[in-house]
Amino acid sequence: MRTVCPRCGGPVRAPTAWSSAWRCDLHGEIQPLWPARQPSRDSLNGLVKQAAVPVWLLWPLPPGWLVTGFSGAGDERTGLRGCAVALSGPNPLGGPADLVIVAEEPGVGLGAGLAGLPGPDPGDGFASGQAYGTVEVGNREAPLWLVESERTAVFAGEVEGGWLWILLWPETAGVMLVEPLPLRDLRGNDQDIDVPFGALSTRLPT
Repeated sequence: MRTVCPRCGGPVRAPTAWSSAWRCDLHGEIQPLWPARQPSRDSLNGLVKQAAVPVWLLWPLPPGWLVTGFSGAGDERTGLRGCAVALSGPNPLGGPADLVIVAEEPGVGLGAGLAGLPGPDPGDGFASGQAYGTVEVGNREAPLWLVESERTAVFAGEVEGGWLWILLWPETAGVMLVEPLPLRDLRGNDQDIDVPFGALSTRLPT
């Protein structure tokens, strides 16, 4: 399976006898990004088992929305330090839409890489203005700020000590954040939910 840099999508070098780190020629030591996992219960269970960060799912799903794949950055030694969950469904303003939720430790760069940003984190000036929207995690809300991107609608915030990214295509689908988005961490023991799956998303590197 081909691994790439989560920040630039470039090739990486595997650990050697002299170093346990994966390396990108451009970004140095990185957490390797693995090819997208098919949208299925087995893939989801495998991601949850390896994840060292939350595996966030928008739940309950809006009408017509499906889970369309997963991706993770990390290895067997470290666990997955970045996780992405892809979804697809109807845009409230018409047409289809895609959504990717990323949870990652600071410095991994998965969210920034998927958003087409230099990363690894949201960058200078982040959270300096008014929050754009919120997510509901358990019984509390966490703010999200708009991050400038030429590719899509990108929002980011800090939840449970790590970065949370919400990426939406097309940009008009950002109206989904008018109301707080309810998120669930699928690593919990009480997450026996019937997740509907669709075709593999084109938004995750394969």
